[in-house]
Amino acid sequence: MSRAPKAPPPHKLTFATNSVRNTTFAEDNNKFYYEIVTRFWHPHLTKINKYDYEARVVNCVAEIEDLPKKDVKVRFNTPEAEGEWMRACDFIKNDSTAVGGTFSQEDGTEYRWKTHNRYLQLIKTDDEEKAPVAEYHPHKRHFGVWRMSQRAFLEVKPEASAALDKIIGDSFPQTLMRRTLLTGVSSLVSYLLMERRRRQAKIKVKLETN
Repeated sequence: MSRAPKAPPPHKLTFATNSVRNTTFAEDNNKFYYEIVTRFWHPHLTKINKYDYEARVVNCVAEIEDLPKKDVKVRFNTPEAEGEWMRACDFIKNDSTAVGGTFSQEDGTEYRWKTHNRYLQLIKTDDEEKAPVAEYHPHKRHFGVWRMSQRAFLEVKPEASAALDKIIGDSFPQTLMRRTLLTGVSSLVSYLLMERRRRQAKIKVKLETN
């Protein structure tokens, strides 16, 4: 009797810093490498760049615009063209009473960000077991106060990161290229939006208790 094949291991994307505005997160082998950039001359625009080391190119795959007193907007780009801006609240539906929200892929799969022990987890909304397909792990320090013993990382299972393990080439139809790209990138963008909201809610609670 043949053994069932082992499930592929999750991707471990390690954060270089604790910022959600300027940081990088990548696997140890740099196979998947993303850069989050907010320039000081454009403080309200955050770009998510994806590095392709084999092709030696950098593509801006998504952008987040957060102007004062206006709705936060996002857009997803392909190597050939920039996408259309949409309101972040149209991309990810925020929970009314908690830090979390849901978003859908073009294939109809719906995901939900939720907090567990104060940190974000991504689950499929139709999964009765609520098993996380992506999960944030905070950094650790020696004895809690000294130098970091482990950097923060985002653990993403293959089913939530289809775009991260597929090569997008000219042989793909345009609609398939876009769907493949957005599957992984939307998970990352939705994480950044939810983590910003979680941190803002944390600051608000501290201000109200002081």
